[in-house]
Formats: sequence, C-alpha cells, structure tokens
Amino acid sequence: MTTSPNMPPLAPQTRGSLRLRLADDPPLGAPDGAWWPRSRDLQDEAADLVDHFPDSAGHIYRLLFSRPDWDHSTNADGGGVRKIAAARGPVKVGSFPSDDTHLMILTMSSGRHLRLAVIPSSATHADGERLLSAAGAIDTTPGDGADRDRWDNEGGHD
Repeated sequence: MTTSPNMPPLAPQTRGSLRLRLADDPPLGAPDGAWWPRSRDLQDEAADLVDHFPDSAGHIYRLLFSRPDWDHSTNADGGGVRKIAAARGPVKVGSFPSDDTHLMILTMSSGRHLRLAVIPSSATHADGERLLSAAGAIDTTPGDGADRDRWDNEGGHD
C-alpha cells in the first residue's frame, strides 16, 4: 500500500487536561497534592505530568515513583525504569523495590521536592474527583525515608 506524499501528519492524541491538584498549605506530613493519571502506563503518564505541569509551580527535573502504581515499571534486568521520554527531552526517574507509598515525588529544577498522592487510574469519576479535591489531606503512611535520601544523594538506587 502506498501513501500520498501530500498526506498530512497524524494529529497528536488529545489526552485532556492534567488531572492534578496542588494543595495550598498541606498539613505537615501530608502530600503536596494529588495526581490522577489516566492509565497505568508510566512512560505516557509521567511524560504528560512533566510536559503539562503548571509553569507557576516550576519545572520537573526528575521523578521518584512507587512501582505498584505502574505497569512495566521495571526494565529487562529487573531494575527500575531509569528515564522517560517527555516532549521536552528525557527525564531521569527512579524507584525502589520496597516503595509502596503510592506517591510520585517530584524534584523540581529549583531543588524543591513535591510529593503527589497517586490516585489509581481505575478510580471512578466520583472517587477521583473527591480525592483530587482532598489533595493536601489524603492520608499517606510515611515510609522509611532512607530510600529517598539515597535518591537525593544519587547513590544506590536502581
């Protein structure tokens, strides 16, 4: 089958707006916001988050994700995915095998860290909206910070 050289390129798929809420003043220990991805595809969803994160909040430099939230979050050798391809270019990502916090930790280009509670993509519309509305008050059980400290120091992570 041949194609016409005058055929217009395919239009990018419209995903809808980023389903994200950042809390104005979250309580101590609470996440900084909530994010409701549209699927469990780490590459697509993390790229969408990076490319459409509100400019007023800063630019995402790297991501630390909780593996249970995503399909295909490990590479062929069993280690975690190390980067995602965003429209602005590759972004470093990391994870730890024991992390089941259901958080996405963003390191901003300023060095600031933001913690987002990840709402399951399978949540009903009503539940997803309710959890987004409670962005700064979602109960997350803080895990051992040692893994995140290793990430910050660039050593020992996969």
